[in-house]
Amino acid sequence: MSRDVQENPASVQQEEARQAGEARARWAWTEGCVWTSRMLAALVTGLKGGKWFSLIDKVYAPATLASAFEKVKRNKGAAGVDHQTIEAFEKELAVNLEKLSAGLRSGTYSPSPVRRKYIAKAGGGERPLGIPTVRDRVVQSALRVVMEPIFEVTFCEHSYGFRPGRGCKDALREVDGLLKSGHTYVVDVDYKSYFDTIPRGPLMRRVEEQISDGRVLELLRQLLEQDVIEGMRQWTPTEGTPQGAVISPLLANIYLNPLDQLMVARGMRMVRYADDLVVLCRSREQADEALGLIRTWSVEAGLTLHPEKTKLVDLQEPGAGFDFLGYHFERGRKTPRKKSLVKFKDRIRELTPRRDGRSLESIITTLNRTIRGWFEYFKHAHEWTFDSLDGWIRERLRRMLRKRLKKAPSKLARFKWPNAFFHERGLFSMLNSLREAKSALSKR
Repeated sequence: MSRDVQENPASVQQEEARQAGEARARWAWTEGCVWTSRMLAALVTGLKGGKWFSLIDKVYAPATLASAFEKVKRNKGAAGVDHQTIEAFEKELAVNLEKLSAGLRSGTYSPSPVRRKYIAKAGGGERPLGIPTVRDRVVQSALRVVMEPIFEVTFCEHSYGFRPGRGCKDALREVDGLLKSGHTYVVDVDYKSYFDTIPRGPLMRRVEEQISDGRVLELLRQLLEQDVIEGMRQWTPTEGTPQGAVISPLLANIYLNPLDQLMVARGMRMVRYADDLVVLCRSREQADEALGLIRTWSVEAGLTLHPEKTKLVDLQEPGAGFDFLGYHFERGRKTPRKKSLVKFKDRIRELTPRRDGRSLESIITTLNRTIRGWFEYFKHAHEWTFDSLDGWIRERLRRMLRKRLKKAPSKLARFKWPNAFFHERGLFSMLNSLREAKSALSKR
């Protein structure tokens, strides 16, 4: 036996170990109890036939379900139709997870109906939200843990919503960069009730392009076809993915992935966060082409574009702008969009009622948590936004103080309680924080 042949097995093992290490580093966010190094390597190198089989055992594995429960616990959330809270589920955790595992293993598991409630929208109206039971959220989370890496490897770089290691700020940075590089023609796309209208047949066919485990596919169908309970009514939706379901964001990305691939193939610069997407172009002709492609693809995909909100914007025209992820972009400036401001002000009003009996210090402590959180997201807006809002918040507090002293509104309030008064009591100033950050950057 030659020396080369003798050394070959070791070389192969070393190469396999290197590839496994690289795969593990790239996919560090995956669950180690599910995704072994060999499976991760297959994500990179590809599978024979291109499809994944025998996945259901990964879903019902006790370690997967335990990890899934921890995710559900971190996300908190209300009880479903069975009124079982996360705390109650956790008290009998071992028993509950064993029941789930046994039901999934035997095929007898059946999801409960989803409790529907409504949450207020910033611009008025209400948005429906589905609340599955805790046990169903655990199953959905386990299914997502198994499915997500399989589809993540197919997703495009310009997709940022509900993906590991990505977020709103990444998408906003890309939009900023494209605008600064001369992409001033923007196709602003808005789908009508996207999550509620995804056609289930085509959605399942896209899942089946990667997964061939019939039991996993049947489980997914069961979760999509859950009944909805609202008050005394109960019905079965025939399309869409349930809003509030753990698995829905992944399914939403899977369904729009072919549009992502189409835009990349045509050389279009699209930035997408779930169903919120814009295409940034250098010319009117390219923008017209992009809008045409999206309209044609959407019709074929069974989706409906909002006729008024889907539009082409030329940012070189006075007053032209577009909204994306809470911001409004116009003429080189970025400000919070109107709905974002309305929602923020509504929250501040809730925290500063005139008849609040708490101490001013206690009120300011509560206010600061909301103000800091909002500022952290919108701190890249133009500074006049924060000057105006700081003043408005201080005025709300002055009105509370005038009410306590049983005095009528007076122009003298600003002299009695000047800006420094609130600063000394620790009220967070967005404008001051922005200026301090800019000053620190300039000194580097």
